[in-house]
Amino acid sequence: MVISTRAPFVRRTSSPLFGLFTRPVAFILSGEMAVAYFKFHAPQGFWPLLNDGEGAVLYCFIFLLFLASTGGGPWSFDRLLRKRASTV
Repeated sequence: MVISTRAPFVRRTSSPLFGLFTRPVAFILSGEMAVAYFKFHAPQGFWPLLNDGEGAVLYCFIFLLFLASTGGGPWSFDRLLRKRASTV
């Protein structure tokens, strides 16, 4: 049971590592980190430095502002698939 619940998380987190579906996965991960912050850290106080939520906020903004906006880059599988689709 533990393996089946962790498998989707591993797929979502390893996908941007290889540059496959980077933008949509980063957007989903950003939302997950925002939920984690507001569900577990915000009840202890709103400001991240006072409630130990700076990690959740940091990852939320890294996933959203950097990865979701820029994509996987020139060495990603997304770019390889886009090049292959445009030549066919």
